[in-house]
Amino acid sequence: MTAVGSNTPEIEQRAESGRIVILGGSGFIGTRMTKLLRDQGRAVSIGDLSRSDAFPELWAECDVRRSESLNELLRGADVVVNLAAVHRDDVRPLSRYHETNVHGAEQVCEAARRAGVRRMVFTSSVAVYGFNPRPVDESGPFAPFNAYGETKLQAEQAYREWVQEDSGRTLVIVRPTVVFGENNRGNVYNLIHQIATGKFLMVGAGDNIKSIAYVGNVAAFLIHTLLLRAGTNVFNYVDGPDMQTSDLVDYIRGCLGKSGRTPRVPKSVAMTGGRIFDLAARLSGRTYPISAVRVQKFCETTQFRADRMRESGFEPPYTLKDGLARTIQFEFARGSSTDQKRDRLIRATID
Repeated sequence: MTAVGSNTPEIEQRAESGRIVILGGSGFIGTRMTKLLRDQGRAVSIGDLSRSDAFPELWAECDVRRSESLNELLRGADVVVNLAAVHRDDVRPLSRYHETNVHGAEQVCEAARRAGVRRMVFTSSVAVYGFNPRPVDESGPFAPFNAYGETKLQAEQAYREWVQEDSGRTLVIVRPTVVFGENNRGNVYNLIHQIATGKFLMVGAGDNIKSIAYVGNVAAFLIHTLLLRAGTNVFNYVDGPDMQTSDLVDYIRGCLGKSGRTPRVPKSVAMTGGRIFDLAARLSGRTYPISAVRVQKFCETTQFRADRMRESGFEPPYTLKDGLARTIQFEFARGSSTDQKRDRLIRATID
């Protein structure tokens, strides 16, 4: 059994040949992972509430909160990868985080027991660490600051209980940092979009450090972990080198052909604005792109150590700057409509 704290995970010398089920596989990371697995000739099934635009023939409707929707899908599976999660900052009611992230993990584990699955990969999150001024490795400390991080940590425990029941089982927990890439609408996209449209204001000095990750690398690493031996294996995932926020903004501006100074606003002013939007959201029931939590996250150093990932022998197929440039080109090339971009991504995924 591979110890959680070991420095170099043991790697199988052959790939598993059975079917891989990707829960939440219609999404951002799952689509990339499916494409890579198909390139390798692997048998893949997708379970998701949403239809897969890229691989409709592999998709089955599935809700991780309902064990009956998992039973048929997991029957005969060799590996289950769970990417399904509620993760946005503005989800209400908060109970939805627990329903999908924790109860869903429990239902996946129960279905895996019934199906005899012996290998599972779970994508957790660096949100389990909360804010920490120093780079954090897989040992913590753990101090989640929101319901998403709390429920991801609780979900990890459900999977640990599953793997401890049988010494022949394999569990991989991957905690990615903020993941960006083509066709994603997360924090990095929002930053790029604001810069591209001239609406960006640098909050604070911009000297805080960020760890981020490109989707093409994350998907490739998840596949790499399918070769790990039995036991519990835990990894942070980060694409280095980490960047100061000001350097990240300057690189994005350069890719977009922007010149001149970046407008700045003090953090205290931005936090006040975030609280005003929070109040407006509560009163109106609407969601807004600005909130106190998002301002706080932007200004914090969120830096994580991924030594264990690198010691596993994984080599990312893209550099961090390559990933940023590819994303900017895809999302902000002139003359590209939303439908054209989606069709182009689907073609690139399948071809």
